[in-house]
Amino acid sequence: MNSKKPEGEKLSRRSFTKRTSAAAATAFGFQFIPSHAWGQLTKPALAGIGAGGKGRADTFGSDKAGFNVVALCDVVDIKKNTGAVPRRMKGLVDVHKKFPKTEFFSDYREMIEKMGDKIDAVTVSTPDHHHFHASAQAMKAGKHVYCQKPLTHGIWEARMLAKLAKETGVKTQLGNQAHANSHMRRCIELIRAGAIGKVTEIHSWTNRPVWPQGFTKPPEKAEVPFWIDWEQWIGPAQWVDYSPNIAPFAWRGWWEFGTGALGDMACHIMDMGYWALMPGAPKSVYAEQNGATKLSPPINSKITWDFGPSKHTSKKGFKYFWYDGYVDAHFDRNSWSLVKGSPDYNHPDQDVLEGMSFKDFGSVIVGEEGKLFFHRSRKNWVLKTSHEIDGFEWPEPSIPRAPGEDNYQEWIDAINGKVEKGESNFEHSGPFTETVLLGVLAQRFPKQKLQWNAKKMEINGRPEFKQFIQRKYRKGWEIEV
Repeated sequence: MNSKKPEGEKLSRRSFTKRTSAAAATAFGFQFIPSHAWGQLTKPALAGIGAGGKGRADTFGSDKAGFNVVALCDVVDIKKNTGAVPRRMKGLVDVHKKFPKTEFFSDYREMIEKMGDKIDAVTVSTPDHHHFHASAQAMKAGKHVYCQKPLTHGIWEARMLAKLAKETGVKTQLGNQAHANSHMRRCIELIRAGAIGKVTEIHSWTNRPVWPQGFTKPPEKAEVPFWIDWEQWIGPAQWVDYSPNIAPFAWRGWWEFGTGALGDMACHIMDMGYWALMPGAPKSVYAEQNGATKLSPPINSKITWDFGPSKHTSKKGFKYFWYDGYVDAHFDRNSWSLVKGSPDYNHPDQDVLEGMSFKDFGSVIVGEEGKLFFHRSRKNWVLKTSHEIDGFEWPEPSIPRAPGEDNYQEWIDAINGKVEKGESNFEHSGPFTETVLLGVLAQRFPKQKLQWNAKKMEINGRPEFKQFIQRKYRKGWEIEV
């Protein structure tokens, strides 16, 4: 790792952030509005920040929902590449072919400043470490925002985006697409109606990571392809020399750029249980893990959050358990990959599963009177209960259903005034992301019960953790919220 790389970048936008904030505050008394009146955007103009990988799905999905894609931003200018296109960058080619007349930028700060009121909304489909900066600057400029999960790289950032969403009033949506699935919303209604009684535990699991994690040293420095703006890719994070073992895919396995398997998957898999209970902030979090280093998240882990009592929980509250990773995997430096020793990955034991296959589900919600087994992508949920359910009244639908079970459609409907909000808006997904990222923090400091003070945004008695809760940005990327 080379920490001596010059910290500034060729297009610093510090003055842009201050200028945008000051102008908006003066004009609107801290009430920010988009470039066109809300409720009248029949075909809102959209800019895609991050056009490859997940950006392809987000721009295509937004286009299908009814947005007019007018600008793209990516650190890879695939048009400059005259050779063979790397497999993981072929999505960029698809996007450029579908939207050939869009303006193209490599710096989203420049794009937001230059495009001005020519855009109404943005999708943010970048690596995790850019989510906050891209979303915050768009929101401060009055743009509606759809951001991929996790909402942010850090806890403070999630708190600030929820705050900005409330202050600006722009329409927001997190990219945990299953949030729009009708069977998820139905299961939430059943839990809240008491189908399994008061909740005492929730268990969620995944086989991720499937990308390299657990390395102790960075890969060898490589020459930056001339069609990649590596300075911009690093952005607010601390400098690391380019390697194809970092981008375009393996960045999730770096603390500096990603949040590991937990940050990647929990916003999907923990979503139903958290949304059903709306439990507020956890009291504490505890992690066990294997393979984490100063540079990289663990190869596998188990996390426990302890929540106090709320409307749908037992009087003692409830515990949320998370399991991830292949149990016998190890990092192989020669291939720069995780090598599995067996197909087994972390999951609950049979006391929890009661004979149900963990491979068929991703969560089980445990109540005082039964269990609900659930998978976000399959309509195979199973309710296991007892005689206690006798007399149970099946609830009428109470959560609005997303048109076509489409997260993008729900977002544009909120922008057009057809619905009040997207259900995965930042005021909801911000606190949820905080909970997930507390688990990421606990992975760094395993086998320590971390007591969380949500109001002060700190771990009790551990001031040294502040650097992980609110990280320091590289010079030129400071931002005020």
